Amino acid sequence: MPKNPKRKRALSPIRSLETLKPSSEHYPDLPFPTPEQCRDVRDALLAHHGFPEEFAKYRRSTTSPLGAETAVDGVAGETVLDGLVSTLLSQNTTESNSRRAFESLKSAFPTWEHVLAAESKLVEDAIRCGGLAATKAARIKSILRALKDKRGQICLEYLRHLSVDEVKTELSMFKGIGPKTIACVLMFHLQRDDFPVDTHVYRITRDIGWVPMKADREQAYLHLNNRIPNDLKFDLNCLLVTHGRLCHRCAIRGGSQKTSRSFTSCPLAEYQKSRRVS
Repeated sequence: MPKNPKRKRALSPIRSLETLKPSSEHYPDLPFPTPEQCRDVRDALLAHHGFPEEFAKYRRSTTSPLGAETAVDGVAGETVLDGLVSTLLSQNTTESNSRRAFESLKSAFPTWEHVLAAESKLVEDAIRCGGLAATKAARIKSILRALKDKRGQICLEYLRHLSVDEVKTELSMFKGIGPKTIACVLMFHLQRDDFPVDTHVYRITRDIGWVPMKADREQAYLHLNNRIPNDLKFDLNCLLVTHGRLCHRCAIRGGSQKTSRSFTSCPLAEYQKSRRVS
């Protein structure tokens, strides 16, 4: 890992950034981020944080003899349904709490059939440490029931053989499963080229001028997925999420809780400065 990353290229944002209008897919008149900017930010964050261990198991790990990337069929022992439920449990809570809730659920019920058959109160108790237990339990049971009724079995492995658009169509039919959750399932659990926009990604990419400040999260998702090269999406997304959690400077700028990081240690400070003077 390089100790002295390349000098960051200036963003040179256009002065009319906030007057741009989104199309049905993205902001076609906004030329940012460029592939070079994506690579520079990825490299800067990688040099600063290293690759986050919590995401390493989902990283594409093999290359074919011809040099083409080969996606693994998910993490060993983890199903697509596991991924969907764990992502649902991560909504409106911390990563550690959602992980505990998922582990508690799997410990309390040996199969998803047992979860479906259980009283809602028991499912709520199992995931209570993750917050919003009643809402999340109802949504989990709704997903399981819909799969049982529609496909005759509680399984989502068939999604591995569908296109990205087909996966989005299938998952969007479930109540409580929105674009961010679907994008996380695509990127982490199906190893597809997608770029989820969570709170940290949304805040940072607006702050460095990659999307207009007035863009909502759905517009940011569409724009960033269109602009960021596929081969950079996974690493860049994981690093932005990690940076958003740890960086004191970025947390303060976004109004988040303070952390122990120094104001002077943010590798994105120059990008934020370029954005402010546009």
